[in-house]
Amino acid sequence: MTEWGFYGRHEERSQLASVLARGRWFFLQISGRRRIGKTRLVQELLKLERRERVLYIQIPDSDPAGVVSTARDFMENFGVSAPLPHDLRSLAVRIGELCVEGWIVALDEFQSFSRKALYPFTSELQSVVDRLAATPEARGGLIVLGSLHTEMQALLEDRSAPLYQRLTDTISLGHLDIASLLELLQAHADTTPERLLFLWNLFEGVPKFYRDCFEQGVIAADRQTLLERMFFSSSSPLRTEADNWFLRELRGRYDLVLKYVARHPGCTHADLQAHADSVAPEIGSQVGGYLKTLEEKYEMVEKRLPVFAKAKARKGHYTISDNFLRSWLDALAVPTAAINFRPLSVLVGQADQRLMTAEGHGLERLVGQLYEERSRKGLGDFPLTSRIEGWWDRSDTEIDLVALDDTHQRLRLGSCKPSSTALVADLGRFDGHVARFLKAFPRFAGWQVEKVALAPSLTPEERLAIEAKGYLPESLVDLTAGLLPELSAASP
Repeated sequence: MTEWGFYGRHEERSQLASVLARGRWFFLQISGRRRIGKTRLVQELLKLERRERVLYIQIPDSDPAGVVSTARDFMENFGVSAPLPHDLRSLAVRIGELCVEGWIVALDEFQSFSRKALYPFTSELQSVVDRLAATPEARGGLIVLGSLHTEMQALLEDRSAPLYQRLTDTISLGHLDIASLLELLQAHADTTPERLLFLWNLFEGVPKFYRDCFEQGVIAADRQTLLERMFFSSSSPLRTEADNWFLRELRGRYDLVLKYVARHPGCTHADLQAHADSVAPEIGSQVGGYLKTLEEKYEMVEKRLPVFAKAKARKGHYTISDNFLRSWLDALAVPTAAINFRPLSVLVGQADQRLMTAEGHGLERLVGQLYEERSRKGLGDFPLTSRIEGWWDRSDTEIDLVALDDTHQRLRLGSCKPSSTALVADLGRFDGHVARFLKAFPRFAGWQVEKVALAPSLTPEERLAIEAKGYLPESLVDLTAGLLPELSAASP
């Protein structure tokens, strides 16, 4: 069996390697959602650079004594000599001493220091960082890793924060791109459109989840076998993932909002308001505040606007910003909670059916990402000049893909459906949507307007039927063509 490798992150690896190559003090922030691979990136680069003086500390959600105790344990495990810290101040001082000696110190879950009881550490660390910046012989560095954007921002970017403007470098770690996922799937499963859509809709670009599937021996298994092993067994590695890493800080009313948005992707504020009024009228007036918190502080909810809409437009559609969280809330949470009461096969089947229903929404996002990725790599026949967006109005008009090539005055409008049969049957209705879009935006008069029909797979007969109706047929096979060879050739 092929061993698990380190996939993607080419740009981030290069950036981190450049920081390490300077040979002088640095203070680096690596941010990104939980499980996105922040720690693995650091481990991989330090291994490649053959750095031996490395100290990693995972900051616990605890009080000062708990943090210091944990730090002492990590220091002993990593071979750090005395003196060991006895309080937050001496912890900051010891980190500074190690950096002067050439150690690279990584503090994971750094956002924990935003808690009131731990916040004084940042003032102590400020003094240490300032001294290191003024010490030419300091050859080490400090890496802080965090998964809660607003809290990391408050610690490092707020003007009133002790560590404001102290960072020398920043790396923001997002999801793996599709090319990297294809590389991963080629090594351990298959790259069929159906496999890509299923796994991407479930895990998006979070490498930890794909590795968990690999370690459980189900990354290449059929859908229901994978779901059963990863979520429904007592030892399933992802059974408590959402509760432990996403939802542990949220209770009660936030839960109502999250579940509704997960089960109704693309819902409006009015939809959510009506739901709250019907099931919990006492919180109806607070829905807007909950949405804002979930969107801005926790980055769990995303407000999408139709293309060309103003930022304050009232046409926003809400979705869960993370595929895994959406899949859990929509399809997996309820069935997994019922395993003691109903046959396992029934529950797994129900979860799988819900996931398939949601794949239409997932396909739209996947297609948009593929268009952007292909354009960025110079592939395909449509160079973008702006981000892929959708468009809708107050009626039932909806266009899944609006792509602009301003340079050549080309406009591409697309319909995406997970079922190729339904896609072909719906093209007549979609013609009406295109007509209403062009009427709403007379600026495109004289442009070359292209209509595209997209599905995971298309038969030769379906392609001919789509072309006969004046559409360009595209499948995930078409949109992923060229991504994998290019990546494989460039991989180390």
